[in-house]
Amino acid sequence: MPPRSSGRGRRPARPATSTASRDPLTLQGETIELSHGTAHIEPDRDASRAFTLFVNGVPSSYIDLADPTRLGFEYLEIMQAIIDALHPGRIRVTHLGGAACSLARTLCAERPDSVHIAIEIDELLASFAREWLDLPRSPQLRIRTGDARAALAGMRSESADVIVRDAFAGDTTPAHLTTEQFFAEAARVLAPGGILLANIADKPPLSLVKREISSAIAGFGHQARLAIAAEPGILRGRRYGNIVMVVAKPWAAETNGARERWDSLAAIERPLRTLPTPVRVLLHHEAVAFSAGAPAIID
Repeated sequence: MPPRSSGRGRRPARPATSTASRDPLTLQGETIELSHGTAHIEPDRDASRAFTLFVNGVPSSYIDLADPTRLGFEYLEIMQAIIDALHPGRIRVTHLGGAACSLARTLCAERPDSVHIAIEIDELLASFAREWLDLPRSPQLRIRTGDARAALAGMRSESADVIVRDAFAGDTTPAHLTTEQFFAEAARVLAPGGILLANIADKPPLSLVKREISSAIAGFGHQARLAIAAEPGILRGRRYGNIVMVVAKPWAAETNGARERWDSLAAIERPLRTLPTPVRVLLHHEAVAFSAGAPAIID
């Protein structure tokens, strides 16, 4: 998505202590100062209590204050459908890249017994999200400030069921979150059968997606399973867009029922077909063939 400039009046991002009566929609027309740039909101003309948060001119998060289950962005709907298919029930989720914590907010609303930790590099953005957006509180949702890769390295092995990588500098994922070594670290933190979901923004000829597939296979090992999903036009290389990659860590041998669901990742196809926007899925062997032997990204 191309950046947009705002030209709006400036306002400090860190609000006062109480937010009970604050409405983020009152910030329309303001520029919000962040640690690493600026943000602004644009109301949804079709929903009176909803808006998109732009960070440094790029659409970052969609929030419906009246309905926490509305995600707004198609790639997040794809992620949610994959999580629901592969990990029903209580889950432990690590979000690498927090912004407005849209996916965490939705999952908390639908699975109140689940626990989430969001890592956001921008301290003022994390503060804005926590203080203005009425997010679930700790221990249901904890927000930590820091670099996603460094935070991941400090996490206990097998401490997460789902890792969501949705971190950007502008419209690009930081390079150190795309490497073989990053994916190996994610595999360590995931419990058996756990999944990593990565939001990859790419343009034709989709060179980054292909290299990230190779990086993920190298980092997780060849017993892992992988799939990619996106609008058909994006996967055909017709335009820029968001591609969701899911990588599943092997289950223990004794969990046969769950393993059957996981082995091919075929369980994700049916729920993705029910989404409002058409989605094409490339399961493991198709995704590997799609990568066409692209080299893995190395630290």
